Amino acid sequence: MAFLIGQNMTGGYGGADILHDCTIGVEKGEIAVVVGPNGAGKSTAMKAVFGMLNIREGQVLMDGEDITALSPQDRVLKGMGFVPQTANVFTSMTVEENLEMGAFIRSDDYHETMEQVFDLFPILREKRRQPAGELSGGQRQQVAVGRALMTQPKVLMLDEPTAGVSPIVMDELFDRIIEIAKTGIAILMVEQNAKQALNIADKGYVLVQGRNRYTDTGDALMADPDVRKAFLGG
Repeated sequence: MAFLIGQNMTGGYGGADILHDCTIGVEKGEIAVVVGPNGAGKSTAMKAVFGMLNIREGQVLMDGEDITALSPQDRVLKGMGFVPQTANVFTSMTVEENLEMGAFIRSDDYHETMEQVFDLFPILREKRRQPAGELSGGQRQQVAVGRALMTQPKVLMLDEPTAGVSPIVMDELFDRIIEIAKTGIAILMVEQNAKQALNIADKGYVLVQGRNRYTDTGDALMADPDVRKAFLGG
């Protein structure tokens, strides 16, 4: 049983189901990647795991505990960090203030965690006094990930972290994500750049129309000729 798992999830928004018996999960210290064509329900599956949409069937378990009924806020208190794809930084606040916002659930001294975030993303230390709105897209993503890390999550969920950034920035973000996983945090991520994402993934889920089409290790999916042809451009 994975540390975090959304099991046999069926549901969507309003009356229409987007997910059909969909399962995604991740172990501690692992990177699990959800890929698939546009409209496959990747982000919806992630949001279902985070409690942002109601599932009619299935359940979400974290560390063996059924958290299906919990609100997103309560899931954060349980140790989930979620970085949405858009509107994920407070643009008028400084980098440092953004990170402090991430520590709102903590009553202890969070400055050591902030130092760890600055060690992970040195450019943020350099720009700590600058409004986040003045940063490049890649730097904003670092702020968003850093803010989620300030809660000291057990699981970090990333919704298309490399959307709209250059290939060089994407590689750098992926390097940082690998570093975060090495600290024992479970990482579940939805990614458009399927080939690059599966390269760093311990586990991959290929979704098509809200259903699991392939589930395997990143390496096995990369090596599967059917997956390559259909989803990785040959």
